[in-house]
Amino acid sequence: MSKSIFLIFSHKLIDSQIEELKSNNITSFIYLPSSLQILWSNVPPDLGELKGYLKPIIEWLKNNAKRGDWVLVQGDFGAVFTVVDFCFYNGLVPVYATTKKNTIEKMENGRLIKVSQFEHIRFRKYERM
Repeated sequence: MSKSIFLIFSHKLIDSQIEELKSNNITSFIYLPSSLQILWSNVPPDLGELKGYLKPIIEWLKNNAKRGDWVLVQGDFGAVFTVVDFCFYNGLVPVYATTKKNTIEKMENGRLIKVSQFEHIRFRKYERM
């Protein structure tokens, strides 16, 4: 059975991520609309609670996702928790990307330069205890 993935994070998928998702029967990749992307990428650090702020994103999921669809959720810790909690209660499958960090050191013009490269490893489902 084919599924969709709703992408609630601040980047674009890379080829290896797309291939992995396709191997899990994901056939539709749905990014946040631009107005919601701006909201997600700019969670104000001074807000005491996030439910009201995140309501447009939750409503978007309610109106578009169906039981069994995946939701890639990465970003502000509190916002992630709220969206993941919503996913669990509504039969959606929340996931996040795991990466491996490779650091390369090189000398340039007498200065040590460190470059970090991140390699996608896999998607992991959020779990409850």
